[in-house]
Amino acid sequence: MTDPDTLRAAALESKAWPFEEARKLLKRYPQGKADPVLFETGYGPSGLPHIGTFNEVLRTTMVRRAYEALTGAPTRLIAFSDDMDGLRKVPDNVPNREMLARYLGHPLTKVPDPFEKHESFAHHNNAMLRDFLDRFGFEYEFASSTDYYTAGRFDEALKSILRHYDAIMGVMLPTLGPERRATYSPVLPISPKSGIVLQVPVEVIDAEAGLVAFDDEGERITHSILSGGAKMQWKVDWAMRWVALGVDYEMAGKDLIDSVIQSGKIARVLGSQPPEGFNYEMFLDEKGEKISKSKGNGLSLEQWLTYGSDESLAFYIYREPKKAKALHMGVIPRAVDDYWQFRAAYADQPIEQKLGNPVHHIHNGPPPAEALPVTFGLLLNLVGVMGAGATREQVWAYLRNYVADATPEAYPALDTLIDKALAYNRDFVAPTLQRRAPTPEEATALAALDAALAGLDGADAEAIQNEVYEIGKAQFGKERLRDWFKALYETLLGSSQGPRMGSFIALYGVANSRALIAEALAR
Repeated sequence: MTDPDTLRAAALESKAWPFEEARKLLKRYPQGKADPVLFETGYGPSGLPHIGTFNEVLRTTMVRRAYEALTGAPTRLIAFSDDMDGLRKVPDNVPNREMLARYLGHPLTKVPDPFEKHESFAHHNNAMLRDFLDRFGFEYEFASSTDYYTAGRFDEALKSILRHYDAIMGVMLPTLGPERRATYSPVLPISPKSGIVLQVPVEVIDAEAGLVAFDDEGERITHSILSGGAKMQWKVDWAMRWVALGVDYEMAGKDLIDSVIQSGKIARVLGSQPPEGFNYEMFLDEKGEKISKSKGNGLSLEQWLTYGSDESLAFYIYREPKKAKALHMGVIPRAVDDYWQFRAAYADQPIEQKLGNPVHHIHNGPPPAEALPVTFGLLLNLVGVMGAGATREQVWAYLRNYVADATPEAYPALDTLIDKALAYNRDFVAPTLQRRAPTPEEATALAALDAALAGLDGADAEAIQNEVYEIGKAQFGKERLRDWFKALYETLLGSSQGPRMGSFIALYGVANSRALIAEALAR
């Protein structure tokens, strides 16, 4: 166990991005902060939580924990739901869409729940968000925009917006096109007639009283924006929230760079320092296109967790947040194995390397001690040759060829991964497998391998691998060993890529592997 002083000293020098981000807060508060440092993540409750929500909360939590390790100081994380926003369009994936269409423009907390379970559509999606965050054990405080506005918690900041109305318009108007400039207002009053969030020009009547005037259904009215009488336009709302709550850190996607810049300027107009943070890159689909909820491309959180572990997703999200990354089914097996490779290395690393190891940030310190005796890739190859009807009990039986104490009780993480390997093979691997016939040259080499395996029953993976290697050298020459292994994968496993063959044969069993060779030669 590393003592806190040694850990802190190493963290001050660590190049791991959560520590680099945490050091921004050290510069912000060189003497510390009287109140807990406040982290924030934002959520638009017009849809259900998704992988982007997980991404932002996880990365923010990693920075939060890094700051705590550096300082020992208390922190808070607010998960803020912008649920006073108006319903802009009817989602495609909900029931009662005709009913929702009648509430376009109304605050989401005033739109009935199409699922008929909660007080409003926003309450339903907020409940999903909290269940989602709780499932992954995040420590956070939930905050509702509607609750904060209507309780008057933003009133002083709203008065400040009216006092600085012209300066805020001076920030925003140059960023807008001619048509938008003509109707833009930082303030979106809630119509006392229709209940709709209005997008109309407003006139400040009395900043200290929170009064504005605007046209509503042909009538000029004076209206208070305090205590839920209005909400702010998006970029102004973000800045107002930073100021009112005292947010110290909030990250955002690359697509919000302009919003961060303009909101930062508005926060300064209001006399406050914008929070620290950075802009992370977006996920891409298999074609290199940005993932979009409306397009439905890319990979959902539920899909990843069907075929990969929670930790593998956290590992994938941790790596290189400022580089665009593909997010599709094909990246899951590698992420699972990379996570376990880094986890296995952790215990023997010096403290500097431990702090740069992704598993340190995934587990907020040392990971659990359990080891994985086989790779996920090897599991996939095993269930691939076993066929789509393979069961977890059968997989465990094969594993005992390779690992003496292979039981679900001894390796619970492996037990979980077996189910995921079976699902991944069933849905994505099995339909693509096609074992080809060997060429005459390959058939000669396979026959030689079969003869060698006849005398290797009970041999370990290393001895088998050496024999596979020697046969390849003898039949193909050193310079063509790649062709030999490719032939093994394509004729025996039905794939262009595969595992270390010595490990696979030891796991699958010599007799079963010889049967695979016989089938290939028979083609």
